[in-house]
Amino acid sequence: MNINRMMIAGAGQMGSGIAQTAAAAGLQVLLHDIEYARAVRGVESIRTMLRREVDKGRRTEEEAGQIIERITPTAVLGDAAGADLVIEAISEDIAVKTELFRRLDAICASSTVLASNTSSLSITRLAGVTKRPDRVIGMHFMNPVPVMPLVEVVRGLPTSDETTALIRELAVRLGKNPIEARDFPGFVSNRVLMPMINEAVFCLYEGVASRDAIDGIMTLGMRHPMGPLTLADLIGLDTCLSILEVLHVEFGDSKYRPCPLLRQYVRAGWLGRKTGRGFYSYE
Repeated sequence: MNINRMMIAGAGQMGSGIAQTAAAAGLQVLLHDIEYARAVRGVESIRTMLRREVDKGRRTEEEAGQIIERITPTAVLGDAAGADLVIEAISEDIAVKTELFRRLDAICASSTVLASNTSSLSITRLAGVTKRPDRVIGMHFMNPVPVMPLVEVVRGLPTSDETTALIRELAVRLGKNPIEARDFPGFVSNRVLMPMINEAVFCLYEGVASRDAIDGIMTLGMRHPMGPLTLADLIGLDTCLSILEVLHVEFGDSKYRPCPLLRQYVRAGWLGRKTGRGFYSYE
């Protein structure tokens, strides 16, 4: 089976990044959101990113135009009927995701692969609400998608070898390095990353050091490209909190307990870059 036409369900930062990456690799892409205006905004954000690449000499005007031409915004989930692959990139909410997978399973051809960009939730659980559990898999892209080389390929318990091989081949076609992980909460990436971010928030909460000092120690002393608080703002504090809550519930281990300050920021609507304020101000 060849994957030539795909739908990305969710036109936010991650979904738009996946759509841009797929279109740049020559695939025809449907960028779906429940509101057509949000799907259009997703395409416009891609256009803005491509314009920056053209200005920096990384792409030609013609290449950028061809990429945009391969992306079609839509609010009609039924358009997934013609897709070879659907990648879900909606909010990190298991109830919302399982409902979407039920609907996609009823819409799509039996050969269509259903993938999730989930950061922490069970692929096996998502597969369990479909009639094609062997064709459900995790494709966890890193943010920002066009830049980061990793795709964490997550096999659910029923995911077939054929589906896994197909998705690994696709990841390579997208210019990514696929690395497999088993279906455990947080997989590898966020099981390791989120406790570090959470501990950095605890350091701020307890007054161990200032925001800038915490990030500075980790960038200058540990050679991290950005500090954990800056990274949390980039990921989205609501997403960080959701992942930590999944880890805390699923493992039942207090080491994953979200810092009260993180909860407070999320309740205040200070979610990081996407809202203009998190641990830093972006206004």
